[in-house]
Amino acid sequence: MTQLLFVCTANRYRSPIAAACFKDESLKRKQGDKWSVLSAGTWTTDGMPAMPDAILRAKQIGLDLQGHRSRAITGEMLEDADLVLVMESGQKEALQIEFPFCREKILLLSEAAEGIPYNIPDPIENPSNVEVASEICELIRTGFDKICALARR
Repeated sequence: MTQLLFVCTANRYRSPIAAACFKDESLKRKQGDKWSVLSAGTWTTDGMPAMPDAILRAKQIGLDLQGHRSRAITGEMLEDADLVLVMESGQKEALQIEFPFCREKILLLSEAAEGIPYNIPDPIENPSNVEVASEICELIRTGFDKICALARR
């Protein structure tokens, strides 16, 4: 089974939405049994629920984050993952420095899905960016085959 790990700052908004969206898309494509999909955060506390706005935005696009609980990223998670997709270049750089053994498998979500590296802004820091959930899911849906190929290389 191929393991995919999505990472954001607190694991309470972007990465849980990304993980839920990838799981949903893999089920729609009848590939759900081929994937283990997790999410984690770079600066978080274990056990926190998804942000209320994340739960709402996810629900609006057909995803359920009610049962999500945050997890702090660990070296073991990174080692076990076939591909690690982060939301911001600072996260990518920090993880590559702290965990150099995983350097090659850490990419920005945008980089993996579109081949164009750019940050997906944190809606907690910029509340006017209410379309983050839709943007994440659009990247995953349109870049699904590219993401899968990168994870399986």
